[in-house]
Amino acid sequence: MARYLCVWSPNWAIANWIRRNPSVSRGEAFALIATERGVRRLAAVDSGATALGLVPGQKVTDAAALVPHLATAEADPAADEHALTALADWCARFSPAVAMDPPDGLILDTTGVDHLWGGEAAMIDDLAVRLAGNGIPIRAAVAGSAGAAWALAHFGPDRTISPPGTEAARLSSLPPAALRLSPADAAQIGRLGLRSIGALAALPRAEFGCRFGPEVMRRLDQALGFAGEALVFRRPPNPWFARLAFAEPISAPEDLARVSGDIARRLTARLEAEGRGARRFDLAFHSLDGEEERRSIGLALPGRDADAVARLFLPLLDTVDPGFGIEVVTLAAREVEALGSRQPNLSPHGEAGEEGLAPFIDRLVNRLGDGVVWRDEAFASHAPERATRRRPPLSIAPSPRPSWDAERPRPLRLFRRPEPIEVVAPVPDDPPILFHWRGKTRRVRRAEGPERLGQEWWRRPFDAADPSAARDYYQVEDESGARFWVFRAGLYDARDPPKWWLHGLFG
Repeated sequence: MARYLCVWSPNWAIANWIRRNPSVSRGEAFALIATERGVRRLAAVDSGATALGLVPGQKVTDAAALVPHLATAEADPAADEHALTALADWCARFSPAVAMDPPDGLILDTTGVDHLWGGEAAMIDDLAVRLAGNGIPIRAAVAGSAGAAWALAHFGPDRTISPPGTEAARLSSLPPAALRLSPADAAQIGRLGLRSIGALAALPRAEFGCRFGPEVMRRLDQALGFAGEALVFRRPPNPWFARLAFAEPISAPEDLARVSGDIARRLTARLEAEGRGARRFDLAFHSLDGEEERRSIGLALPGRDADAVARLFLPLLDTVDPGFGIEVVTLAAREVEALGSRQPNLSPHGEAGEEGLAPFIDRLVNRLGDGVVWRDEAFASHAPERATRRRPPLSIAPSPRPSWDAERPRPLRLFRRPEPIEVVAPVPDDPPILFHWRGKTRRVRRAEGPERLGQEWWRRPFDAADPSAARDYYQVEDESGARFWVFRAGLYDARDPPKWWLHGLFG
């Protein structure tokens, strides 16, 4: 059953301003100011200003009349948004699925992870204590739906935990505004005398929908768990996730290597139990100062060998900056696929074929980078430059694909762009007897062709097809035995002789 944790910082803008300006005195009452439609208003107020009767949205002139000694500063929404994004990334130590709830909150999908802290209450306490230590007071709640968790965090008792199936009872006494309604909808409901979600939910659904519209009904159903809600997570939700927390921070390189192996064994054991393997692994080191050091490795074939994964991470650990110490390490497996048991090769010479080649390719890819190592695969296209595409170096389950046509051989090296050549041919439709390319003249000893290739007319409007854009390809061999793939572009026209191009080399 799904579980969601809502984290809300009521004075997020004030807390972040203080963190950005720790040495500036704020006095007894402090507020941030922003310009809204040409009017200067209070964007946020601290507890001192609130105690004196100031509220966000109030005009600055009115606030100054009420509290002459009010200290003010300019609000910075962009900095607050950046800080919320950083907090979302920091909260990845609590859940791999963190969604932002601007301007001052987060929603975490904590399904199945609370046991790592000894329960949901301990998890909330740990999060609240850590943030309070960094000057960020929060309110939090856990419930079976994101809407219910949001309502309880904003309007219910702090650190409320709603057991599964109790959302309706927990929300019944909260005001309708807890459903995240628009100001217009909340005002309409208030004018009708409905003061609680319980009173709202008691209305007949047919009348409810006609009176308040689908948006209010959708918000009510989401809060009560009757309708799903599409949350936008900073990282895609991933069930293949492992976490290690330490009683004391670590920073020594040998400790980082050891915990990398430990967490790899923990996650790969789960993969093996489920008969799966992964092509990518993301290792993250979370330091005491809130920074995250992330390293990733890829595999040519889906795998779950913990020792192999740890060996690939080992060269990357030299660049990890532990800061004031690493307190949490997380590992996520991505591109997870079904992977059955494999029988070891009985050959005395070790593994052969793709399985023996995979470790070598893994080392190349993780040393040189993604996209550097690939294999060419035949692709159904009439144009030679589009007849191949890059694919992963290895595959345990290759998909059906076109094969190379033995009757129409293609050069081993195909140029990215054809290169112009100067040609001498006895008659226009004959292959060249010599050509000049890259400053050297080559005399043709043998030639084969032509192979005429026209435009792929189905890729463009029919009226745009041009029969004169056909190419006549020849395989030619010079006196030294080098073989080339040349073509004449277009049909012969005495007024505008066609140009010749060299498109590839056979050897």
